[in-house]
Amino acid sequence: MKKLFGTDGIRGVVGKDLTIELSFRLGRVFGMMVAKDYPPGPLSVVVGRDTRSSCEALVDALSAGLASQSVNVSLAEVIPTPGLAFLTRTAGFNAGVMISASHNPAEYNGIKFVSHDGLKLTEAKESEIESTIENYDQIHFPDKPRGLIKHDAALSAKYLEYMKQIENISLSGLRVVMDLANGATYSIAPKLFTAFGADVVSISDKPDGKNINLNCGSTHLDNLRKAVLTHQADVGVAFDGDGDRALAVDEKGEIVDGDQIVLIEALELARIGRLRNNTVVATVMSNYGLEIALREHNITLKRTPVGDRYVVAEMIESGASIGGEQSGHIIFLDHNTTGDGLITAIKLLATLKRKGRKLSVLAAEMKRLPQVQLNVSVRNTKDWNRNAAIQDAIANATRHIQGEGRIVVRASGTEPLIRVMVEGKDNSLIHRLATDVANVIQTEVGANRL
Repeated sequence: MKKLFGTDGIRGVVGKDLTIELSFRLGRVFGMMVAKDYPPGPLSVVVGRDTRSSCEALVDALSAGLASQSVNVSLAEVIPTPGLAFLTRTAGFNAGVMISASHNPAEYNGIKFVSHDGLKLTEAKESEIESTIENYDQIHFPDKPRGLIKHDAALSAKYLEYMKQIENISLSGLRVVMDLANGATYSIAPKLFTAFGADVVSISDKPDGKNINLNCGSTHLDNLRKAVLTHQADVGVAFDGDGDRALAVDEKGEIVDGDQIVLIEALELARIGRLRNNTVVATVMSNYGLEIALREHNITLKRTPVGDRYVVAEMIESGASIGGEQSGHIIFLDHNTTGDGLITAIKLLATLKRKGRKLSVLAAEMKRLPQVQLNVSVRNTKDWNRNAAIQDAIANATRHIQGEGRIVVRASGTEPLIRVMVEGKDNSLIHRLATDVANVIQTEVGANRL
C-alpha cells in the first residue's frame, strides 16, 4: 500500500507531512536509485520549483541528498512542471525533480520525480522509493564523492525558446488576459505570448511566496472573468501554480473548461490531418457531452482513471496525439510528455487566430450535460470503497440515473477527500443523488464523524 505518493507525486503540508528531513532522505534515496539504473559515470538531475516560500529549503535539502550519492544537480529555479519534464528528456539529464504542490495553497508543497524520458515514475518505482524510505535507518549509504550543485539560468531560457517554436503563427490582434496564479508561469508566460505578438494583460503576476493560487489561477476564475470583460479581451487564460494546466474564459466572460478545449483542439488536429488514430483520451470525470460531440465527428474517446499519468499512458498505448482532463491538464504528445498549460494556451490561441472565430462559438460545439461534483472530507481515503452502506448508496443512485447519465465516486490522490460526481439530463435529480451519496459518505467515514 502506497503511503507517500498520490496521483501526482508526494504532497502535503510543509513541516507536518513534508519536512526538510524527508526531502533530504528522498533526495538521497532517489540519487541511489538513479546511480543503480545507469552505468558508472557522471550522473545529473535537474531540479525545478514553483514560487512557494518553502521551496528553497526543500530544494536545498533534496539537492544535498542527491549530491551525497555523487549526482550532479542543476537548479532550474522557478519553472513550470512541464518545463522541467521537457528539460529532463532533452538536455541530457538522467532524471528530474520538481518541487511544487500544483494548485494547492501555499502551506502545501510537493515533490514530483521525472524519469529520463520526461515521464512520471512508474508506480513500481514509486513503491520502491516508499519501501526504501520506510526502511531508511537500516540502509547503509556508502561514502561517495559529493556531486556538484549549480544554478543554471539557461535552462528556463531553453524551455522558453522551445515554446516559441510550437506554432508558426502571429497572434497579433488578439488581446489576452492571463491569470498567472502567482506561480511558476508568472515570468515566462508574458514573455512567450508577447513574443507571439499577442496583446497580453497579466493578473496575479506578483508572487510573494504566500499568494500562489490564492483566489486566483485555474481553480479561482472570477478575477479572470472580470478582467476579460474590463479589458474587452478576446480570451482569458488561467494557469495553476505549477503551470501544467490551463483553463480559458471566452470573450463574454464564460468559462471554457478542459473538456471543451480538448474538443476544440481535437477537431483542429483532425482538420489538418494530425489527430492520430482518430482518437482522444480523457478521464472518467470528463463530461459525457465531450463523448457525444466527438462521436458526431466520428472520433473515438477512450477514458482512463483520473490523473494525467493515466491519460499519457493510454495515449502512448493508443497512439493518440491529444488527451486531457476537465481540470485543464491537456497533453499534446507531439510536443511534451505531460500536461502543459503554456502549450495548451498556444494551441488554443493559434486556433482562434486561424479560424477567425470567437471562443464562445468554438466552445459551443460541445453541449455540457449538467454535472455536479461534491467533495467530502474524510479521515483517510483507505477502504472507503469496501463500506457496504456507501456501495449501496452508489448502486441506488446508479439505478435512478441508468441510461440518462452516470455517477463516479473516487478518492482524491492528493487530499483527504472523497469526490462524488453525477451527471445527467435532469439537473435537480443529479443534485439530489450526489447529495444523497455524499451524506452517506460523511456519515460513514467523514472527517468529523465521532
